[in-house]
Amino acid sequence: MEIFIVFVFILGYLAITLEHNLKIDKLVPALLMMALAWAGIAFGLDDFTQWFDSHNSSLMELAPVTNAEGHESRLHLMEGTLLHHFGKTCEILMFLVGAMTIVEIIDHFNGFATIKSFVKTNKKRVLLWIVCILAFILSAIIDNLTATIVLITILRKLISDSKMRIWYAGMIIIAANAGGAWSPIGDVTTTMLWMGEKVTTVKLIEYLILPSLVCMIIPTVIASFMPAFKGNFDAPEEEGTANKRGPLMLYLGLGLIVFVPVFKTVTHLPPYVGMMLSLGIVALVAEFISAREFSMTDHTAAHEEHDGHANSPTFRALSKIEMPSILFFLGILMTVAALESLGLIFTFGQDVQSAMTNDVFIMLLGAGSAVIDNVPLVAASMGMFDISQYGVDDHIWHFIAYAAGTGGSMLIIGSAAGVVAMGMEKISFFWYLKNIAWLALIGYLAGAGVFLIL
Repeated sequence: MEIFIVFVFILGYLAITLEHNLKIDKLVPALLMMALAWAGIAFGLDDFTQWFDSHNSSLMELAPVTNAEGHESRLHLMEGTLLHHFGKTCEILMFLVGAMTIVEIIDHFNGFATIKSFVKTNKKRVLLWIVCILAFILSAIIDNLTATIVLITILRKLISDSKMRIWYAGMIIIAANAGGAWSPIGDVTTTMLWMGEKVTTVKLIEYLILPSLVCMIIPTVIASFMPAFKGNFDAPEEEGTANKRGPLMLYLGLGLIVFVPVFKTVTHLPPYVGMMLSLGIVALVAEFISAREFSMTDHTAAHEEHDGHANSPTFRALSKIEMPSILFFLGILMTVAALESLGLIFTFGQDVQSAMTNDVFIMLLGAGSAVIDNVPLVAASMGMFDISQYGVDDHIWHFIAYAAGTGGSMLIIGSAAGVVAMGMEKISFFWYLKNIAWLALIGYLAGAGVFLIL
C-alpha cells in the first residue's frame, strides 16, 4: 500500500507541475491525491509495520494485528493522527484566510493607491529601486503574492508600455520572494515553519534579513546597469478620484497584520487567533465607515436593497479571496501528512543526511523549489529532521526558510509571485529564463553565502 500512496503522490505532483499544459487547476490533483492517499492508509492500515508519531516526532514500530482489538487500536491511531494534522493545517489556512481578507478590505477602499504617491520620479533606474524596495518591504507584511499583485497594478498606472513593464515585473518577483523569506508572515513556507514552532519571529528576522537583503540588492544593482533601465519614462495621466479613506485602511490593515507576531509573543496563542483579532478590528472599522458613507449618500437604496450583505466591505472581501489557493494548500499539506504518518519522509530524510551534508541538501531544495512548488517541499523537510536533534531556531530551519523562499525566483513558475506576474503581464517562460533567471540565481547564491558565513 505504501507503493500505491507514493505513486498517487508522484502522479498528483506531476499534474500540479504540468497545470498549464493540462489546463486543470492545481487544486484538483491536490485534493484528489489527498483523499486517495488517506484512503490508501485506511485500506492498508493492518499491514503497516511502522508509524510516525507526529506528537513526539519519532518513528515507532507497530505490533502485528492479531485480533479485532488490534485493528481498533490502529484505527484510533489513524484518526488521532489525521485530526492532529488537519488541526495544524487548518491553523495555517485560517491564518491565510484572515490575511487575505484584510488585504481585500484595504483594496476595497483603494488603499494601495496610496503607495503610488511614493513614486516621485520619471527615471527608469530610480523607479527600479523604488519598486524593488517596496516589494521587499511589502512582501514581508502582506506576503509576496499580494505584494506582487499590488506593485504590478501600480506599475500599470506609471508605465503604459507593456514591453518595458515586464522587466520591472521580473525584478519585483526577485525582490518580493526575498522580502517574504525573512518575515514569519511573508511567505506560506515561512508561515508554516513559524506556526510549526521551528522558528521564532525574532530569530527569523535576525538570521535572514541580511541574506534576504543581499538576495534583493545584488540583482537590483546589476539590473541598474542594463539597457532596459536606462533613460526616462512618461507616466500616463491620472484616472478617477482617490478614496479619502484609502490611506487610513492601508495603514490600519498593514499595522494590524504586523501586530499578529507581537500578539503571539505576548499571549503564546496560535497566530491564527491574533489574525482573527486583527481581521475583526479592520472589518469593524470598514463596516463603520461604509455604513456612515452609505447612509449619508443614499437613503432610498437602503429600502430597495434586499441583500443585507450588498454594501458590506467584509462580505465583498470574503467573496474575493483566493479559495482555490486555500484548497490547494489543504490538499498538499494533508497529502504530505499521509506520507509523513507512514514514516516515509522521515526515512528519506535519514537517507539524505547520510548521503550529503544538510547545507548541500538545503541548497538543492532551494533550486528544486524553482521547479516544484515550495509548500510541499518545506512540509516534507519539516518531517525529515529529528526534532530532538534540530530544535527551535536551529540554523537548518532558517536556511530552509531562505532557500525555499528565494530559490523559486530562478524560474517564473517557481513561486506564487512569479505565476501571478506571468498571468498579469503575459510574461513568457523563456523570456524570464533568458533575462531574469540568471539575476535570481546570482542573488540566491549571494544570499546563501552570506547566511552560511554568518
